[in-house]
Amino acid sequence: MRRLRRLAHLVLFCPFSKGLQGRLPGLRVKYVFLVWLGVLAGSWLAYVHYSSYAELCRGHVCRVVICDQYHKGIISGSLCQDLCSLQQVEWRTCLSSVPGQQVYSGLWQGREVTIKCGLEESLSLKAGADVAPRRELVLFDKPTRGTSIKEFREMTLSFLKANLGDLPSLPALVGQVLLMADFNKDSRVSLAEAKSVWALLQRNEFLLLLSLQGKGHASPLLGHCGDLYVTEGVPRSSGPAAALPALLRPLLPPALHGALQQWLGPAWPWRAKIAIGLLEFVEELFHGAYGTFYMCETTLANVGYTAKYDFRMADLQQVAPEAAVRRFLRGRHCERSADCTYGRDCRAPCDTLLRQCKGDLVQPNLAKVCELLRHYLLPGAPAGLRAELGRQLRTCATLSGLASQVEAHHSLVLSHLKTLLWKEISNTKYT
Repeated sequence: MRRLRRLAHLVLFCPFSKGLQGRLPGLRVKYVFLVWLGVLAGSWLAYVHYSSYAELCRGHVCRVVICDQYHKGIISGSLCQDLCSLQQVEWRTCLSSVPGQQVYSGLWQGREVTIKCGLEESLSLKAGADVAPRRELVLFDKPTRGTSIKEFREMTLSFLKANLGDLPSLPALVGQVLLMADFNKDSRVSLAEAKSVWALLQRNEFLLLLSLQGKGHASPLLGHCGDLYVTEGVPRSSGPAAALPALLRPLLPPALHGALQQWLGPAWPWRAKIAIGLLEFVEELFHGAYGTFYMCETTLANVGYTAKYDFRMADLQQVAPEAAVRRFLRGRHCERSADCTYGRDCRAPCDTLLRQCKGDLVQPNLAKVCELLRHYLLPGAPAGLRAELGRQLRTCATLSGLASQVEAHHSLVLSHLKTLLWKEISNTKYT
């Protein structure tokens, strides 16, 4: 004890301790300032996160609106009772990227699902009691009266012709729509069932999901209630930000995202397997059973995969039928080609003499996908493959012209790419 007292006495009265004491007020000021700055930055981030979350994540509004319509007998569906009466649909993580399209991971009947519900722009948290009536008038307005199955079949066929084109395969798709509408298998389509499936058909993604059922590259549809529907699982995203913790994503510069994706994302052979699935998906969109579809937002964020690294399109909102794109572009006023854009990157040429957009796209799906794969596959590719893969992807990315004019070249380039990737990963654990 005496030794401790002597040491304390020496420390208090040594010259060095006086200098330290002199610096303590300054250190305290810096410490307080840093703590204050940290609290301020944390508060700002929390506020921004809460504000964006409150704007993007309005699943409770979806539930209130849908269940209100269900209890009034306006809509129906295979999911309605579990969602609104039995409370057996569990809503989990919010995955919404835009306020008008609510997306959540969830649990239904013991399996992981994705829950999707559209909200009209006019609907907001401030709409109050007027939400449900407005929703009813805007969305669930057709059919206006009870119809026979024959009448509803003709109504659906006419709608699909307008949106997909006059194709000989459409009656089979109409049959799928009627089977989904008659979820209780009573061999009739009630007005509530007809209103629900008609509202679903207005959702571009739902129409494409229905067209791609059984192809393996889109999540299977499991059930619906009104225009709310659930699909199987939540595909993992291949986007650079997907490998990062949610709290870190806003804080890191975009240039760093790509490098971290290589470190934290799937190994290269898994990426090759995902890429092969993406190329097969492009084949499905090109003159498929229900016409041609265009990818109008080609980003890694839309490239998803399952736990086994099988490709799944994470978001089909910006995949549009050829007929819809042509209808939007044809005759549209333009001053330059940039004015002739559907979605993010479906571009058509501008006739500068007539100042009207043409209906044909300049860049096919495959060219946009190959440009994407250059950034996804070349980093980390095996040394013996990198040069040939880079050459084929560059050739593919330069494809241009009307789809009908490049069909043979399109198929050849796509086949070569798939063969090259399969050769590298075949007979390994990655297949």
